[in-house]
Amino acid sequence: MAILAMLAACGLPFGLGLPTIRALNSGAAASLDAAKSFRIAGSYTESATAWKVDLELVRPATAHVLLSGPSDDLEAIITGQGSYFRGEKFLANHMGADLASRSLVQATGNGWWTGLSATVPDFPDFTKGSSLASTFLGTAVTSRTDHVSVGGVPAVELSGPRADVFVGEAPPYRVLRVHMKHGAVVDGISEADLLYSDFNRDFAITAPSGAVNFSDLSTLPPVYTIVSVDTSGCASPCVVAASLKNLGARSGARAPSTITFTMTDPQTNAVIGTCTVTVQPDVVHSATTSVTCTIGGVNGADHNAAVVTAVADNPGRA
Repeated sequence: MAILAMLAACGLPFGLGLPTIRALNSGAAASLDAAKSFRIAGSYTESATAWKVDLELVRPATAHVLLSGPSDDLEAIITGQGSYFRGEKFLANHMGADLASRSLVQATGNGWWTGLSATVPDFPDFTKGSSLASTFLGTAVTSRTDHVSVGGVPAVELSGPRADVFVGEAPPYRVLRVHMKHGAVVDGISEADLLYSDFNRDFAITAPSGAVNFSDLSTLPPVYTIVSVDTSGCASPCVVAASLKNLGARSGARAPSTITFTMTDPQTNAVIGTCTVTVQPDVVHSATTSVTCTIGGVNGADHNAAVVTAVADNPGRA
């Protein structure tokens, strides 16, 4: 009687009562494919760059992704209506270095955009049950460890040369974690440690409103660029002017654009004087306008060799 009581306290002997590897393999694949939605969060390395990812996936083709890397941060929403992105650092790193591109980055700020391609992780071998099973489970499993836990959920660890896969020990045997082995590469990524959760949750993912469309720049707020600077009126007083072109539209900015003129001594690079003017009223997309400004305390006749430059400040979306 005492021996029977001890056995009962320790669980059934010889693995009795535990799910078979076949049941775990098929259950993990089937439950992942059957899930209407789920979340994957963790870290991985791609092209020698370490990333953190938080992916909310809703079948058949809706997703919300947060990516964070050493120099890029990107948020993406993928829906049937299109793909939308935001991330000021990402946009700045992937736009041109010319002044017009810099102005578009500044105007967009941290707002949503579309019409400009950005790559987000697909993870087919981690999101499709059949692919996950053929890559990490089945004949790839060389050992199992029972009575482990993932986030407080009882699990079974199925290990192979590519990864340790943690599967819930109770039906439907959902995938809870995939921890790739050092040196293994799948889908072009390595060092992945991904947690699975929120199965069949309603993530309420919808297309963002008011996104900038880079294939239609009229969706941008005012983005003025300098076409030319005119110093012919710089006498006493020194009146300078600039011709501007609006790469955006007339509305949507958090504040008016301003133009700052700077007069510099070319020999010493010393600033002789400055002035700033607000662009009002705004003009329509691709239209031109002009502004004038008086640089105080400067007599143009005394600074014939001086250089006058103009820089636009476009505050961007509200």
